[in-house]
Amino acid sequence: MSSVLFDVPGPRARMRHRAYAVIGVVVLVAAVGFVVFRFAESGQFAGAKWSWLQYEYVQLELLSALGNTLRAFAVGAALALAFGAVFAAGQLSEHAVFRAPAMFVVELFRAIPLVVLIFVFHYGLSLGAPFYSVVAGLALYNGSVLAEVFRAGVLSLPRGQSEAAYALGMRKTQVMVLVLLPQAVRAMLPAIISQLVVLLKDSALGFLITYEELLYRARALGGAFEFGRPLVPVTIVIAAFYIAICLLLTWLAHTLEKRNRRSKKVIETHTPQKAEDVVAASV
Repeated sequence: MSSVLFDVPGPRARMRHRAYAVIGVVVLVAAVGFVVFRFAESGQFAGAKWSWLQYEYVQLELLSALGNTLRAFAVGAALALAFGAVFAAGQLSEHAVFRAPAMFVVELFRAIPLVVLIFVFHYGLSLGAPFYSVVAGLALYNGSVLAEVFRAGVLSLPRGQSEAAYALGMRKTQVMVLVLLPQAVRAMLPAIISQLVVLLKDSALGFLITYEELLYRARALGGAFEFGRPLVPVTIVIAAFYIAICLLLTWLAHTLEKRNRRSKKVIETHTPQKAEDVVAASV
């Protein structure tokens, strides 16, 4: 009826928690209502402020900017996941010649701010198109964070997983790639998706080096005098794009988690004996 840290709340505590929840919802609704009221009072919802959405070339520019954002996110996420998996395996290596450099690289790119990495790649190394500088910065910074996520996931697995794989004659590389990392990814899926959401939002830093993504296009549209400088309406639309993509990633994470739970249930249902019984029977 109780946990280690606190007792199960009684009737009064539950009533108090419900009251806090109601108060929190009221405060949140009041804050949102105040913001909407101020926007309406300043004319941000006037038709003239939203007339820019009716122009086809503006719509095409927004779709192009969205495509650039998704392209940087997709390539950066793929490279970050690969970087994280490789350097997580390096940090878990038993050989110092691999472990020490991997730890140094991960700590180095975790410590450098992402915007500094993007500036170094674009202005220092002159990679050419801004896309490459944005992707390189996203991959290295978020990949170093994902390396720690993968490493924590592997260390959280029972030692019996690797011992069973070694007993089957697998090499260390096969154990890491085929047994440990896939399970670590499933165990740390919420943390991985959260970091991918961070990577998506960090792609907006590309506007600093003139990469034509959503924020870059929003700044150009928001300052256009021909539309009355609709900065707030443009910001609302761009924010809606980011919110939709983040919700899609969250839905994908929940879908994968449910599928993983269903697969585990199927395995448990079709397992007739415990592992100890199977070993005893084989002996």
